[in-house]
Amino acid sequence: MSVTTQPLVGTFAADPIHSTFQFAVKHMGVSTFRSTFEDFDAKVVGDDQGVRVEGSVRVESLAIKQPDFRAHVIQGADFFDASNHPELTFRSTNVVLNEDGSAVVEGELTIKGITKPFTAKGSYEPATEDVYGGIRAGVDFETTIDRRDWDFNFQAPLPKGGEALGTNVKITAHVELVKEA
Repeated sequence: MSVTTQPLVGTFAADPIHSTFQFAVKHMGVSTFRSTFEDFDAKVVGDDQGVRVEGSVRVESLAIKQPDFRAHVIQGADFFDASNHPELTFRSTNVVLNEDGSAVVEGELTIKGITKPFTAKGSYEPATEDVYGGIRAGVDFETTIDRRDWDFNFQAPLPKGGEALGTNVKITAHVELVKEA
């Protein structure tokens, strides 16, 4: 059941200290590689027309420690190609916030200049006063995409069969939001 009153009213921006934007992909068939983007913006606007979400992520902020691997993933055409596509962007086309705290965001995700629809499911915490006199809210969302839809085509066969890199990528966003004055 959808909420009858708007639980997020106003404009909220991501608190970068208390928020994360991550991805995870199966690696070598035996583990899951995870990494985080350190630099991103996200806004949530709630008004009488509903809730809208939009944001961007700077590719160069991807947290990978090994320099050669980092360069291959960030700059390589098989992956992010950051010199030609420095940001990922997302925007909602429909947001549903349910009374039980569950939420669904449908929207558009643009990576490498390719825009595709996505649906993310998760939860939200309604706006509340923080210890500093401000207003905060929170959202947690998750979606799984096929990386090939965004032209991430790197692959290598494993010696005993299978592929080195999974095609499904789980994207998670854990965002603490601060209401703008």
